[in-house]
Amino acid sequence: MSTKAALTDLQNDIQKKKLPSILDRRFVQVTSECDKEEDNLTVMQWNVLAQGLSGGDDNFVLCPPEALSWENRQLRILEEIYRVSPTILCMQEVDCFSFLKDKLASLGYDGEWVQKPFSPCIEMKDNMGPDGCALFYLKDRLQMISAHPVNLKDNGRETNQTALVCKLKVKDDDHKAIFVAVAHLKAKSGFQNLRHQQGKHLLEYLLKHAGSEPIIVCGDFNASPKEPVYADFTNSELGLRSVYKATSADQAEPKYTTWKIRLGQDNKNTESCKTIDYIWIRKNLKISAVLTIPEDADIGPNRLPSFRYPSDHLALACKLNFT
Repeated sequence: MSTKAALTDLQNDIQKKKLPSILDRRFVQVTSECDKEEDNLTVMQWNVLAQGLSGGDDNFVLCPPEALSWENRQLRILEEIYRVSPTILCMQEVDCFSFLKDKLASLGYDGEWVQKPFSPCIEMKDNMGPDGCALFYLKDRLQMISAHPVNLKDNGRETNQTALVCKLKVKDDDHKAIFVAVAHLKAKSGFQNLRHQQGKHLLEYLLKHAGSEPIIVCGDFNASPKEPVYADFTNSELGLRSVYKATSADQAEPKYTTWKIRLGQDNKNTESCKTIDYIWIRKNLKISAVLTIPEDADIGPNRLPSFRYPSDHLALACKLNFT
């Protein structure tokens, strides 16, 4: 089945459930270079929100419980993936890998997954198992050469955060290979130094193994552009650039990639609106288009997740080609 046909069938099912339309998003061209659409690599980055982490009394207090049900969320998750139609899909907080692998296999994808060493999901009632990082790719476009889980370290000590580093080759072209890293750094305030060290470890790993090959790093860094880990990636010997910053008119990251309301320690609602998710690429890749970020008004007063979007993080996506 084609992705377009699968999306049509899925949206028919969504309409039958009388759910509102998904947040409006589209690709916008960011260069005058006219790459053939069939040559583009569409890369998608998404912290999908583990189902095991979607509940709890303090989580997403303004989101209707029905919007957080797996019955509804699975439809929206697939809808976002199908409409982007990525060549490479990088995800964090994946506690539904078997489900996604089965659904995406029918569209020509294969995938790899690495579990978080200790996943908080398994402590939740009615959990779906541990979460981790996943990478899916279209088999008719790319061939997997290697896939390596990387336990991110803090000055040599293993931490509870992981990355998945894969080497992929373009089908029918032995001269075009690419390294793709999917990462999820330590969450919460007070852990800037740990995120800094985890990012350093990932950069060192890529410097050691990727050589001069093109590199894509997709991740929920849990770090704003002001943190040291962001500066390290910006100034790395690898020559990385952030896709959304590089293509924005003001050379800035989006205003937000996550926007949520939770119950704080003082029993009051706490709103968090920030940019912590990124797609980094090496300079031997060029960007032809990026997926727009929804407008503030479109997000709505209850923020994310919602009936219109299944995660507290927005998916990022871009169309790339080799220089």
